[in-house]
Amino acid sequence: MSSIPNRGLMQRLLIRKTVEQVQRETESSPLKRTLGPWNLVFLGIGCIIGAGIFVRTGNAAALHAGPAVLLSFLVAGIVCALAGLCYAELSSTLPVSGSAYTYSYTTVGEFAAWIMGALLLLEYGLAASVVAVGWSGYVVSLLGDYGIVIPLELTGPSGHPILRDGVAVLAADGSPMTSLFNLPAFLICVALGALLVFGVSESAKVNNVIVAIKMTVIVAFILIVGWYVIQHIDTLKANWDPFIPEATGADGEFGWSG
Repeated sequence: MSSIPNRGLMQRLLIRKTVEQVQRETESSPLKRTLGPWNLVFLGIGCIIGAGIFVRTGNAAALHAGPAVLLSFLVAGIVCALAGLCYAELSSTLPVSGSAYTYSYTTVGEFAAWIMGALLLLEYGLAASVVAVGWSGYVVSLLGDYGIVIPLELTGPSGHPILRDGVAVLAADGSPMTSLFNLPAFLICVALGALLVFGVSESAKVNNVIVAIKMTVIVAFILIVGWYVIQHIDTLKANWDPFIPEATGADGEFGWSG
């Protein structure tokens, strides 16, 4: 007979691994550490400062918060700091691979870790697809400025009506045109997937270059716009009154909800 004690369903779902056990298991892991501290810093910055800072800030100010978007950034910064502290504790307590899955396994239990693993897969899949679609739109627009036109059928989700300036594009027979496939989004996913397969250190170097460019653009924007605001403060301060525009009544449109 087995010496393993019989456990009930709830006990099996709540089985946890100790920190020492997790560390022993990773000692024989075939994965090797190839990322140094600077690679990790740039990786973190790249995750924090995403494409949204370039495309959502204007929409948030114009349609939701007005000048009070400054408060939105402040609240978001506090939330990000708290999340960063959580991950700092996670990585220092469990300096092993596995991310939140391993952390959940040692603190809550096996079932919670299984749920966390599924959520991570869902999160990464959705995040990659959304960013790829956004990148696709920018690339199509940029190539169009240089006279390189990608067929509209290859720039959107399958079966989705093709819109131009908010109006449906019609085929020769008068029926609405629909997209077949988002080719640019597919290609960038394939390219980045191939880069990750090629090697972690190589992908980290590419990430470092991208983050450096992104940070340069942001710092340049802050300095140039900041200098312009200082030079024209008397005329621009009228745009900040009222600082929190009156709410329209719709949720998320100005006021405190915005």
